[in-house]
Amino acid sequence: MATIRALVLNCTLKRSPAPSSSEVLGREVLDALAEQDVGGELIRVVDHDVRFGVSTDEGDGDGWPAIRAKLLDAQILVIATPIWLGQPSAVTKMVLERLDAELPETDDEGRLLTYGKVAGVAVVGNEDGAHHSIAEVQQALNEVGFTCPAAGATYWVGEALHTVDYIDARPKPDTTDRTTRALALNSAHLARLLAEQPYPPPQARSAAVGSSRETP
Repeated sequence: MATIRALVLNCTLKRSPAPSSSEVLGREVLDALAEQDVGGELIRVVDHDVRFGVSTDEGDGDGWPAIRAKLLDAQILVIATPIWLGQPSAVTKMVLERLDAELPETDDEGRLLTYGKVAGVAVVGNEDGAHHSIAEVQQALNEVGFTCPAAGATYWVGEALHTVDYIDARPKPDTTDRTTRALALNSAHLARLLAEQPYPPPQARSAAVGSSRETP
């Protein structure tokens, strides 16, 4: 059985040690992944000097290359984001912009380095916008080469204009716990399948398309 590791990027706006609801949910995803024999770690992005940009390294002490190295070593990436104004956080969007740099990065057979990696999303907020935020993040991650599993997201949304955050919603809500476990189960399953059966290289796909167009 393939060894699978996960990386959770907490895209809160708050630097450590400030409490973070998205960190709580992100760590719950890691706990659920551990039940599937998947190890991993969580990084709070704002604790690192990640620069705005669309390259793999913006230079001058950019914190992204070190995070990227961990991302490339992992088989599962989970973006944990709060909702602000019905949208994923600005930190989430910065991370997605940095991942745009993966489009020209390929292996020896021409596959994106992100091919074969599974992506999940965890969202928390006190207003509507969870489904919209999940859709934005999943679409962007898929576009840069990640594969999203069935039930590949978990979320919690409190009442609008109320002060209860997910970090305060204890005991853990059953519905969120179920979606978190489904995210972990399906992500681990898909990551192992892709490790054993990688995507074909572009040359193989081109050859297959070419042969299907040949006149008998």
